Amino acid sequence: MFCRNCGNPMDPNAAVCVKCGVPVGSGVNFCPNCGNPTDPSAAVCVKCGVALARPVPQGEQKSKLAAGLLGIFLGSLGIHNFYLGYTVKAVIQLVITIVTCGFGAIVSSIWGLIEGILILTGRIAVDGKGVPLKE
Repeated sequence: MFCRNCGNPMDPNAAVCVKCGVPVGSGVNFCPNCGNPTDPSAAVCVKCGVALARPVPQGEQKSKLAAGLLGIFLGSLGIHNFYLGYTVKAVIQLVITIVTCGFGAIVSSIWGLIEGILILTGRIAVDGKGVPLKE
């Protein structure tokens, strides 16, 4: 058994890797069966053929339609980014609009419109926690 994070050999009864400290099964960089490096998006190890489990993001799925419409209509205030959990980006959009007494709202509105379209077309497909958006 090998650590999926660092590739270090592990005791089958271990709860965490003694080299890097991550819990067993965490990580996507190495095969747990043979210890060879893997592509993080791979479904199977190309060296030994074992199936690689991908970590499942935890949390409630947000609506793609709601986020897209918020981006299109209230994008200058960053409401869609607050909804999706991208707080820093949302605060930046809000500050641009407020500090410039509305003159920067044009920039923020275009930014929000583009992000709203990207959300609706699926180019932005996850929220701030990495949970996929629901249809």
